Amino acid sequence: MFFKKKEKSVQRVLPEHIAIIMDGNGRWAKKRSLPRTAGHAAGSKTFKTIARYCNKIGIKYLTVYAFSTENWKRPQAEVNNIMNILRDYLKDTDSFKDENIRLEFIGDRAPLADDIKELMLKAEADSQGATGLHLNIALNYGGRDEIVHAVREIVKEGIKAEDVTEQIITDRLYTAGQPDPDFIIRPSGEYRLSNYLIWQSAYAEYWFSDILWPDFSPKDLDRALEDFSRRNRRFGGV
Repeated sequence: MFFKKKEKSVQRVLPEHIAIIMDGNGRWAKKRSLPRTAGHAAGSKTFKTIARYCNKIGIKYLTVYAFSTENWKRPQAEVNNIMNILRDYLKDTDSFKDENIRLEFIGDRAPLADDIKELMLKAEADSQGATGLHLNIALNYGGRDEIVHAVREIVKEGIKAEDVTEQIITDRLYTAGQPDPDFIIRPSGEYRLSNYLIWQSAYAEYWFSDILWPDFSPKDLDRALEDFSRRNRRFGGV
């Protein structure tokens, strides 16, 4: 008789900063013969569940990819629906404030509607004193666009080319003052970064899954975290 060798238990190591590409909302809806708007609504509920779970287990930073600089190319009706979901969420951010979650939005706000920009500023101000999870929502965000923005800031400040360092660039990114993500999660079966946190992800660990974002649960996050705990992060060393 053969006995299966028992696997050694792995001590859980939590990443300080998790980044998630919330992908698969449209395909989730299509599989159910629902409009894409239903997928985005379901994805929004999953986002709230995962953010609260990250706060509960002690994750310090969570950055979610909500709307990219490329997403404006989608049909106008779908873009409008996403913006309306965002409005509803922003009007309900008091619940996150009560849970000690700090909100910050990263990306280029200029093209957004004035009422959305006002709601974003209010949500950030209201949660400023929170000491739990620091939740970044990437909205009209693109990694290349972020680097261009940082370079423009450097030029405006008159910093000489020979004085430019990695730190000077890092300090002018939307995530200035925050640690880089340790762990990037992408559900939905895609295996690409999609212009997300290009600079910050230099030494991030990745975890891919076929699960569509609306179906992603805290149990799935736990599974990803178990995988992260098994990895040996050497940062170029031995």
